[in-house]
Amino acid sequence: HALGLTQQEFGLWSAIAIHDTSSVVGAAARYGDEALALATTVNLSRALWIVPLAMGLAIRRGGGLGRVRIPWFILFFLVAAAMRTLWPAGGSAFDMTRDVAVRGLTLTLFLIGTGMSRDALRETGLRPLVQGVLLWLVISIAGLVTVQAVVG
Repeated sequence: HALGLTQQEFGLWSAIAIHDTSSVVGAAARYGDEALALATTVNLSRALWIVPLAMGLAIRRGGGLGRVRIPWFILFFLVAAAMRTLWPAGGSAFDMTRDVAVRGLTLTLFLIGTGMSRDALRETGLRPLVQGVLLWLVISIAGLVTVQAVVG
C-alpha cells in the first residue's frame, strides 16, 4: 500500500510484473480481494497464451508438436471459471475453496522461500542474484508505469 495503488492497479501490476503464479496470488492476496481476483485472472489468462504460442512456434520451426504435455492447472482454472460463471448460487462454496487455495499458496511460497540458503548462494555466486534483482527492478518499474498510464 506504500505506493498508493488502487486494488485494480495493484492487481494488474502484480499480474504483469511477477512471473510465478503462486507469487502473484500471494502478493495480490495480501493487498486485497479485488486485487487478488484481477491478478489471478490476468496472470492465468497470460499463461493461457503460452500454449498456442509455443505450439505455433514449434510447427513454424518444423519441429511439429510431438508429445505435448498439458498443464493441468490451466484446465482446472478454466473449469473453475466456467463453474463460477454458470453457477452463481454456489458462491459460498467457491469463496471457501478460494480461502483454502490462498492459504495453501501462502504456505507454498513460504516453503519455496526457505529453500534459499547461504550455501546455495555461495555455490551459484553473486552475479545471478544481482542480475535477477536488476531484471526484477526493470520489469517492476516498467510494469508500474504501464499500469498507471493505462488505468490511471
